[in-house]
Amino acid sequence: MFEQRLDLYRKLEEKQNSRLLVYVTGDRLGLETSIGNDVYDFFVNHLDKISPVPKISLYLYTRGGDTLAAWGIINLIKQFADELEVIIPSKCHSAGTLMTLGAKQIVMTKQATLGPIDPSVNHPLNPQIPGGPPNARVPISVEAIEGYIQLVKEECEFNAEHDSNKLIEILSNYVHPLVLGQVYRAKAQIKMLSKRLLVGHIQDDEKIDKIINFLCSASGSHDYTIHRREARDELGLNIITPSEDLYNIIKDIYDDIRNELQLTSAYNPNQILGAEQNKPYSIKRALLESIIGGGNYFVSDGILTQQMMQIQPGMMQQVINDQRTFEGWR
Repeated sequence: MFEQRLDLYRKLEEKQNSRLLVYVTGDRLGLETSIGNDVYDFFVNHLDKISPVPKISLYLYTRGGDTLAAWGIINLIKQFADELEVIIPSKCHSAGTLMTLGAKQIVMTKQATLGPIDPSVNHPLNPQIPGGPPNARVPISVEAIEGYIQLVKEECEFNAEHDSNKLIEILSNYVHPLVLGQVYRAKAQIKMLSKRLLVGHIQDDEKIDKIINFLCSASGSHDYTIHRREARDELGLNIITPSEDLYNIIKDIYDDIRNELQLTSAYNPNQILGAEQNKPYSIKRALLESIIGGGNYFVSDGILTQQMMQIQPGMMQQVINDQRTFEGWR
C-alpha cells in the first residue's frame, strides 16, 4: 500500500538525490492496462507539486501502450527537471521503452527488460478476426508488413521490374490500402520520435541510428526482450547497474506494488463472488504515485451477479454477469 511504500520512496530519493515518480500499468491477466492519454493530467498534478527540480527519477513498469501518449508524458516530465533517469524494476516494453530513450540514464535490475518499439496499427479497416465479434480486428504490426516484403524479395526470386505491382496487389487484398498507408506513417513516426528523444543526450548520429534500427526492426519480433547487458554493450544505451542497497529498495517497491495490484494473479470473478449471488468489487489496475502528490489509481468498480441463463431449449447454465459501474483514474 502507498503508506507502507513511502519510507522506501524516501530512501530511493535520498539514494538517487532526486524526486521520484512511480508509474505502473498493470498486466494482471484479464485486467491489463496500458499507457494512455487519460493519465496525462494526473502527471501534471504530481509534477506541479514537485515543481522544477534538478533531477527526477521515473520508476516505470509497463507492457506498453499508446505511442504518442508515451511521447507526451516523457516530454512533460522533462519540462520539470534538468536531468531525468528511468528506473526499471522488471518489464518496460514497447511504448515504455520509447519513454526510456528520453532519459539521461536508465537504471536496470538484473531481471529488467526493454523491448522493441515497432508499433501495431489498430484501424477500423484492419482485417476482421476470423470467428470473432464483428468489431474485432487484427492489429497490423509494422514489422509484419516489412517482414512479408523482405520474404518476397529475398526468398521468392523477386524481380523488382516485373513483380512489384503483383506484390502490392496481393498485400492489398488482405490489408486495406489505407491501413498500409497508416503502417508506413507509423513506422516513420516512431523513428522520428525516437531520434528526437535520443539527440537530447547522445550526440553520435551513428550510435543513434544503431539504437533506432535495432528497436524498430532488427530485433525481429515485438516479443523480443532486451536485458541490461545487451542494452548497455550492444545498443550502447547509458545503463546503470544498481548497487546492492539500491537494488533492494527497487525490488521491495516492486514486490509491494505487485502484491497490491495482484499482478501475478489472473482475474477470476468466481473467486471474488464465491457463494454469494451479488457482490460489488473495486480493483486497482494501475497507479501513479509520488511522495508529495500522493497516489492515483486506475480503478475498475462493478457488481458481479450470479444467474442462470438458458443456452438452448431445456438447458440452463450458471453464468456470472460483470457490470462495470466505473472505470478510470482517480
